[in-house]
Amino acid sequence: MSQGKVYLIPTVLHEEALETIPAYLLNAVKDCSVFFTENEKTARRFLKKIWREMVIDDYQWFTIHKAEEEVRSQFLQLLKAGKNIGIISEAGCPGVADPGQVLTEAAQQAGITIKPLVGPSSLLLALMASGMNGQCFQFHGYLPIDTIERKKKLRELETDSHKRNCTQIFIETPYRNNPLIKDILDSCREETRLCIAVDITAPAESIRTKSVKKWKQEVPDIHKRLAIFLLHA
Repeated sequence: MSQGKVYLIPTVLHEEALETIPAYLLNAVKDCSVFFTENEKTARRFLKKIWREMVIDDYQWFTIHKAEEEVRSQFLQLLKAGKNIGIISEAGCPGVADPGQVLTEAAQQAGITIKPLVGPSSLLLALMASGMNGQCFQFHGYLPIDTIERKKKLRELETDSHKRNCTQIFIETPYRNNPLIKDILDSCREETRLCIAVDITAPAESIRTKSVKKWKQEVPDIHKRLAIFLLHA
């Protein structure tokens, strides 16, 4: 029996932005019999939107969490049994700032075929629209929660950006967006550029790049909104 394949299935960044999902993704969904998801409820809802005739109960569903050993074991056993598996993130592309990466790593180690599919990535869309350096960039995920440590990290990122002409990209839990903005404006030089990309692909989308000095003149309120932050010194 041949081994199954892994499809990395992108989902929407905003639930109404179905136009950002390419039509060929449906063929991959139909080729799967098992799905490993970051959030099973939203993944099911998304798949029903792109394929109304889908019978949800005909498929096996697993939640990734942090891809514990038991989850990895089930994942590999199903692949070895010839099952094609789809991995679906909560938003955007699986494996990028996402627990699905652990399963993709396991599939690589087992020599499984992996098919990454095209879809919206908030990190790349923000970088594309920022006007910052797209030749050299780094994604840092979440910065430290502690204010002192976070300000220290921001200064390190700014120094590194200036030294290497590198765009620094990071994210924050939506309810902590405003404190992060305050720390950036308090820590970074006035000439450093900051891009704040909010609600990408949603009707309220805003992607704006300004100097720290100009942001200080009009500090945004993006409490509880999905955001990406880019810094270039």
